[in-house]
Formats: sequence, structure tokens, C-alpha cells
Amino acid sequence: MKTYRAALVGCSRMGAFIDNEVPESRGAYSHAAGYEACERTHMSACSDLREEVMEQTGRRYGVPREKQYLNYEEMIDREKPDILSVATQPEQRAEIVIFAVEHGVKAIYAEKALAASLAEADAIVEAAERNGAFLNMGTNRRWDPGYDTMKGVVDSGRIGSLKTLILHQTGSLFNSASHGLDLLQRLNGDCPVTWVQAHLPDGDEAIDGEILRQDPVGHGILQFENGVTAYALNSGRGMEVETVCAQGVMTVLSEGQEWQIRERGGEDYRGRPVLVQGEFPAFEPRSSTQQLIEDLVHALDTGEPTRGGARLARANMELIFAFVDSHLRGGARVALPLEGSSHRLLRDRAPRLPRYGR
Repeated sequence: MKTYRAALVGCSRMGAFIDNEVPESRGAYSHAAGYEACERTHMSACSDLREEVMEQTGRRYGVPREKQYLNYEEMIDREKPDILSVATQPEQRAEIVIFAVEHGVKAIYAEKALAASLAEADAIVEAAERNGAFLNMGTNRRWDPGYDTMKGVVDSGRIGSLKTLILHQTGSLFNSASHGLDLLQRLNGDCPVTWVQAHLPDGDEAIDGEILRQDPVGHGILQFENGVTAYALNSGRGMEVETVCAQGVMTVLSEGQEWQIRERGGEDYRGRPVLVQGEFPAFEPRSSTQQLIEDLVHALDTGEPTRGGARLARANMELIFAFVDSHLRGGARVALPLEGSSHRLLRDRAPRLPRYGR
């Protein structure tokens, strides 16, 4: 079977070296490690504005010096990759993705959040669809076997219909909440959101007119079209998730270290359901990054859509900017689709150096 050539723009933490920071139990986690783990891909080139970071990437992943580019446009034109990873910050992402799909790249692995503004996200969707390119955004929990299993229980009806979702860590909107919001969408079958209501604790300092000078922290409520309500909290519990159904509850504790299910086990003296501990279905842990890449490979093989896609990545961006809009309106409900959003993330900060070893 064909081996697809991949190239990486942005060789820093998530691009190539975050594996040195996260538990080894996550498996391949960076983009580069994912391509190394996937039998159908080979990362043949990389690009970054920092030569030292590229050299370290080349040394670790076997990318020769002549395949390391300071200019991503030159890399794309010369190397003609099948898959392009864009692991830059959001401020640069739209320009790179659009150039890539306009110059023949057929699959994009874009870090989250998709872009720095809703207008840029719209431009990515338009360019990707016009050029027939596949896209997955790096909200890894969408490809995590544990959350797949949780969604399978919800979809099976084993504990009744889904009523409420509770996320216990949102954090900053672009860097962290993009993960959690995508997971809430995924667990509810990617049903559209009709309104949000949010507060940004540091929003007044982060927002300067139409510019977000920093990635603000946010939390709030999401109301889905199918009646499910989601609460995206910063409760202090860390990354934990609860799915509350009509006849039971599932809970993920300590960033996926423990998976629990409580289901109906009888009734109390008033006829109300009593929940008892059940058995959460067994699943085999696998690298979510590798599965995301394999999803792109499957799309290239078959022409079938990916599990993610540009429109779902854009919907995630819309939630982020709806949170901003709700905060600016004093926590008022903001209806979706969001109209007239003109805010853009634009930070003035030096890039972080990756950790080259554990």
C-alpha cells in the first residue's frame, strides 16, 4: 500500500517534542512522532524559522539537512507532500493552510485552534473544500479510544438518552478550551450549538478592542439543538468529564486515568431510580495522534470524509468567539450562528523552546 509523504511546519513542542513532556502511556503524541508510528506515513521534510529547532527535529526524526526549510512555501513547492502538518501558533495557521491546499496538498493536520479569527477559519473551509483537501484539527480526544467507548455507550442507549455534559477544565480558549469544546461536540454527535453564555475571568485585560492580546481563560454554558446542555467549567478538578444520561452517569477522572459508569440498579422507596456501579466497557489504549493521522490516510485512500473536517474545526472556532462575545455583553446569551465577529488573536510573545529530552 502507498506510503504517504508528510511534511511539518512548526517544529517546536506539539510539532516534534511534546512527547518529552507528557506521560509515555499516551504513545506517540507530537505530529512527528505520529508520522513515525504510523506505518503508512513518512515525514520527509520540515520547516521552521529557527534553524536550531529544525536541526534537532532532523536529528530525532531522520530528516536530512537538505529537507529542512526556513521557508514553508519553498518546502511545499519542492517536496509536494501528501500530508502537511501545521503546528504553528494560531496567528500564522490560516496563511499556511490556505497556501498548502492551493498548491496541491490533499491532507492537512492543523493544530488547534484552527485559526486566529473566525474570518480566517471561514477562509480555510472555503479553500479546503474548493481544492478537495481533507483536514483534521489536533483536538486529540476526538480520536481517543476511551472517549470513543464513552460515546459508544451513549449512542447504544444503555443508560438512556444524553441529557447533560459537564467538562471540569476549560482553561485558555485557544490552547485548552478548544480541546474540551470539541470533546463536548463529539460526545453529543456533533449536534449544532444554538446558544452560549460565558464569562472570561481575565477577559477585560486580554481584549483590546478587536484584538485579543492574550489567550483568555473562559468558562460557560452551551445549549445544543437537540436539548442537551453542556457546562464548560474551570472547577479545579483538572481534565475530567461527565456524561449524564436519563438512566445513568459516566465519569472520566484524572485525564483518562479512571473510567466509571453508574447505571440504574433498582428504585428507592419513592420509585426513584437508584444508580449502582457498573462495568465500563474495556478498550485498548492507542495513540490519539496516530489515529488522527490514520484517519487522514484512510481519507486519502478512499475519498471518504475524516472524523473531523474543516467545518467541525470552524464550529469549534465559532464557540471560542461566541464566548468572547458573550463576555463583552456582560454574560448575555449569544445565539449561533455567530454574526459579525471581528475579533482576532494577536499576541506579542517570543516562541517557546521545546524540551529536547525527558
